[in-house]
This record gives sequence, C-alpha cells and structure tokens, in this order.
Amino acid sequence: MKAPARAGALAPCDVKIPPQNTGLGPEKTSFFQALSIPTKISKGTIEILNEIHLIKKDDKVGASEATLLNMLNISPFTYGLIIRQVYDSGTVFDPEILDITADDLRSKFLLGVRNVAAISLAIGYPTVASVPHSIVNGLKNLIAVAVETDIDFKEANTAKEYLKDPSKFAAVKAVAAVTAAPTKAASPAKEEKKEESEEEDEDMGFGLFD
Repeated sequence: MKAPARAGALAPCDVKIPPQNTGLGPEKTSFFQALSIPTKISKGTIEILNEIHLIKKDDKVGASEATLLNMLNISPFTYGLIIRQVYDSGTVFDPEILDITADDLRSKFLLGVRNVAAISLAIGYPTVASVPHSIVNGLKNLIAVAVETDIDFKEANTAKEYLKDPSKFAAVKAVAAVTAAPTKAASPAKEEKKEESEEEDEDMGFGLFD
C-alpha cells in the first residue's frame, strides 16, 4: 500500500519528483526556492522544470520535503506484510518458493532426468531416460566395428567414405558456401545499379547551363 512521507522517518528508497505542473499558485514560489527547485510560472501556476532527486535512500525525511510531497499528492513510500515463512499442508517453506516459475520447474526436472540417465548408463540398467543414449552409443560401436571390417550399412558407409576421402566432404561444404554467397552479394549489386540509374536520371539530356 502507498504511504505518504512523514517528517523524521527514514526513507526506504530514493524519492524523485518528475517535471510537472504543480497546479499551485505563484505565492508558493518561495517555498520551492527554499528547496532549490527550479520552477517557472506557466498559465498562472508553478511548473517544475527538471526532475528533482528530493530524498536519498536511508536519509531522514525533512519537514519541508514531507510538506512538498503532501502538497503534490505524492505518496513515495509503501507498507505491507513481509513474508517470513510459508506453511502448506504441514510443511514450512522459505518465501523464495513463491518466486519459482514454470521455467525453474522445467529446468529442475530436466536436471533430474539427466542424473537418472547418467546413473542408468553407469550401472548398465536401462530406463526411459537412458535408452536413447544407449541406442546412440550402440550405433557408434557398430559403426566403429563396421569401419574395421567388411560389414556394410548406411551409417557405416558414410563414415567409411569420409575416412577414405575427407576432401570429398570438404568440397560439398565449399559448394554450399558458394551457393549461399551470391544471395548475399546480390544486394550490393542492386545498390550499385540503383546508383547508376539515379546518375543517369540526373543527366537526362540536361546540360549544365540549360
């Protein structure tokens, strides 16, 4: 809940007054001058020209500052309950649990899945979390065996071709890079062509002294 500034209280936060028309009459000008607040008279009322850092955090609120804030109907402070503990179904939690988001729960769950998969792989016990890793590791072992023997299957053939001639795969990458390059180079060419056409338009049969 918002709370007004009271003289003698310690400020829990910085208090700044934005530039604004106060709606106060010219007779209050001396009050603003006493607080070194630059103002001007606009349409018969006092207008604050710049943002004013009126009170700094942990400073004691003065009587003049409190009066000014009340005159401007500004309640800069707040008050409310501070949660110390959370009680739910016989269990007590720290208040930080209220800040947990769905992303936090998802990351914790995935961390648990990774731990289960790691333990399952280490002890050789298959679980839903570890089976995909076991299949991938098994495929790697099969490819390694096939590379050293005459066994052939699709994934192993690709590995064998790479080991025989790595340059073939490098050539494929180079072709892909070359095909992507013209699309990037097209825009400067268009810009050059546009500049040429603009120059031609400027010289459309008109001499310097026409």
